Amino acid sequence: MPGKTVTGGAARPPRVRRLRGSVPVPLLLPALLGLAFLVLPLVALLVRTPWSSLPEQLTSAEVWEALRLSLVCATLATAVSLVLGVPLAWLLARVDFPGRGLVRALVTLPLVLPPVVGGVALLMALGRNGVVGRLLDDWFGLTLPFTTAGVVIAEAFVAMPFLVISVEGTLRAADPRYEEAAATLGASRFTAFRRVTLPLIAPGIAAGAVLAWARALGEFGATITFAGNFPGRTQTMPLAVYLALQSDPAAAISLSLVLLAVSVAVLAGLRDRWMTAS
Repeated sequence: MPGKTVTGGAARPPRVRRLRGSVPVPLLLPALLGLAFLVLPLVALLVRTPWSSLPEQLTSAEVWEALRLSLVCATLATAVSLVLGVPLAWLLARVDFPGRGLVRALVTLPLVLPPVVGGVALLMALGRNGVVGRLLDDWFGLTLPFTTAGVVIAEAFVAMPFLVISVEGTLRAADPRYEEAAATLGASRFTAFRRVTLPLIAPGIAAGAVLAWARALGEFGATITFAGNFPGRTQTMPLAVYLALQSDPAAAISLSLVLLAVSVAVLAGLRDRWMTAS
């Protein structure tokens, strides 16, 4: 019959070709405006960068201290997110329990919550007079706000949802029959998770960890609200940019360029997962 190809007695459906060629103007113009809206500020940052004084700006002790603190705190916040977030993602993906939808909504809430509100919430929970912070202070003499540990907590609070979402999606895509096969061979559920599930979802964990690390590195609102802005103790790169913008715009542009370079490096590292066409 016309329009069908018969091979071995079976009819093969016609192939669907992708639409190529001319682009409708009502779609092309908004698309170009959207691209310009997203790219123009980044191009302006590169254009206005004081390239001649950039080495001097980036070799100052204050910049290196802020960069060191940012890298250390972002890495520690990512480690906290991995330890707590991977089991949480497994719980959401593999266990059917009452209120799972509500738990998932609460886990993803920091994604849409204004960071400053997150910092205030952390103060109410872990501050010296907070719900839990009061107990930590009375029992252990432990104070978290306005300390380096407070920076790590604030960054982990806003970064962990990125890891949980990535790992949960990977878990849902992974075939659970491998875990079931391990269970039939006598492996406990934890052993199956450790020996079978973790290797299967390792790429998703790596991608989520990179995203969480990048989000933690760029965190500002929750950090300045919960940990303050003390050089050498809580002043990370975003806070240093904010402070420099008020007195030395050239230094603020140079610091912003460093964070832009880190962001580009993160995207380059994730290009196989996020930027390749299927």
